[in-house]
Amino acid sequence: MTDKPNSVLGSDDKTTDDSTKTGSGQAPSPESSVPQPTARFAAMGGGLRPDVRILGLLGVLLLLCVVGYLTSDGLFLTEGNISTVLRLSAAIGVVSIGMTFVIATGGIDLSVGSMVALSSVWMTTVATQSFGFGMMVVCGLVVGLAAGLINGILVSYGKVVPFIATLAMMASARGLAERISGRQTQVVTEQDFLSFFRGDFLGIPVLIWIFAVVFAVGWVLLNRTTFGRRTLAVGGNPEASRLAGINVKRHLAMVYGLAGLCCGIAAIMVVARTTSGAASNGLLYELDAIAAVVIGGTLLSGGRASMFGTLIGVLIFTVLGNIFTLNNLETDIQNIAKGVIIVIAVLLQYRTLNTNRTT
Repeated sequence: MTDKPNSVLGSDDKTTDDSTKTGSGQAPSPESSVPQPTARFAAMGGGLRPDVRILGLLGVLLLLCVVGYLTSDGLFLTEGNISTVLRLSAAIGVVSIGMTFVIATGGIDLSVGSMVALSSVWMTTVATQSFGFGMMVVCGLVVGLAAGLINGILVSYGKVVPFIATLAMMASARGLAERISGRQTQVVTEQDFLSFFRGDFLGIPVLIWIFAVVFAVGWVLLNRTTFGRRTLAVGGNPEASRLAGINVKRHLAMVYGLAGLCCGIAAIMVVARTTSGAASNGLLYELDAIAAVVIGGTLLSGGRASMFGTLIGVLIFTVLGNIFTLNNLETDIQNIAKGVIIVIAVLLQYRTLNTNRTT
């Protein structure tokens, strides 16, 4: 007897309708056990009333903006400061988009910061820069993609727990970056690279345009494609997804590869902003990315994700850091505040899940 998957997996999965019926009736689909939301439900971030979560996050962001304005003598809302906030959020925002897909599968990636560092170092070596602007970009993307695929292969085919696999990559990628750079900062001498990525288009910095494009592609990929539906299905119930015809191992490898590619893009943005590549780039990006994704409503257990929520989560943490900077407050207090926000977000997630189960 062959089971028939439902529409959450996409129309290109194989089905055999003629063999699903028996004399007593139709067999249940293996995917009926997958606790998958609809595309809109997943896009907005969950709960029985998905709009409420996004509105709540927007309310928190607005409140932080008011606090920033009141505590900085109006400096917070100046054009220069707003541009700074958006520039700072661009790189970590791209990393968080990749992290959203990983966490949506029920996994985790602790190596994103190290992959950013490795990509930034490799693309700024003298040998790479000697080939010009294009080679630097290609090198950053390829290195990030390759590191992400290694994570995916270890997790899916090697059956290594995501925490351990990405922890190993976090250490080795950072170490390799130090080895390549000799623990020295590598200055970008390719002026075409700097002119393009540090420039503006229609009055908006190119880095912000890149973030906007990556976000748009990520949203479409998650909510309007078979890849996104399969990502949520794998996160909701991997075994049922496998029985329904999804190649779970290959899909997981692709998801981690996508996260690595996002790290490569982020490395290009970091190099453009700092005009250098260093093994210290991307430090603690993994914590900021995980925090933004969790705040945005993506379940740590997988099966539900919100790209809009991730975007707002990134802005919340960037604005919070900017407020601390404008008021000359210590970074340790900022880290404490981040930790408290993460704990509250996780508690709210589990409370929402328990409420939904009981109703």
